[in-house]
Amino acid sequence: MKVLAYQIADGIDIKSFKSSFKAPVHFSDNDEIFYAIDPDKFIYVFKYGVVSFLNYVEIGIAEFIQTITPYCRNFSETRHSEEFEIESDAKEIKFGYNKIEIISPSIDIFRLIMLNVSQSVALDYYSEVTNKLLIETNLQTRFLEKKGRLNISGRNLKKFIGRTLNLKSTISENLYIFDSPPETWEDEDLNKIDIGLKRTFDLQVRFRHIQESLQIIKENFELFKDIMQYKSSYVLEIIVIILILVEVVNLVIEKIR
Repeated sequence: MKVLAYQIADGIDIKSFKSSFKAPVHFSDNDEIFYAIDPDKFIYVFKYGVVSFLNYVEIGIAEFIQTITPYCRNFSETRHSEEFEIESDAKEIKFGYNKIEIISPSIDIFRLIMLNVSQSVALDYYSEVTNKLLIETNLQTRFLEKKGRLNISGRNLKKFIGRTLNLKSTISENLYIFDSPPETWEDEDLNKIDIGLKRTFDLQVRFRHIQESLQIIKENFELFKDIMQYKSSYVLEIIVIILILVEVVNLVIEKIR
């Protein structure tokens, strides 16, 4: 069995899509929907723009993505993806490169695997967005080092700060890397699979790396903002001094007259 997960957009309107797409729902909330299409075919949809498929061929995947496209925000033709294999009837739970061996299949195990694969894809996407912001930040710091001034307007700087803060909140809100689903609390096998998958995909390490990068970006842009505010204050001080001098000169001229 094969899991295929795709980051197809920045976000998906879960509520609207659920009301229009009629298929058997095994689990749903405001953030995700897990469809049990057949006993061995499943689709997992997440509000952060990821769709995951189990036992689907390319044609079926393409048809579903076409169906969900109107409910996507900033739909992307070029997308991040992840492929993961599931082998059942193993003697014990084992993890390999892009593969897991399970003792006996169940819908909860499938959902848990698809969840972790989807989170891995989302981390790839957020990592790319973060790296782009980091590159733009580094360009500004190098320009500041060489020229002693910034090469960005105040408005664009505020946009960058807003993008960074929005990205931080989006990641924290949508990715539950450090939390395990409630089902794993009472099932030893599910808990073992969840922990093993997080290690296989390095989810926590990658998550921390993104968070640290975003913090660096935020701190740099805050520093840029302080520099620009200092520059503005300095200019205002010069203007005030000039106005005072003009007034003094006028008074002197009046007295001489």
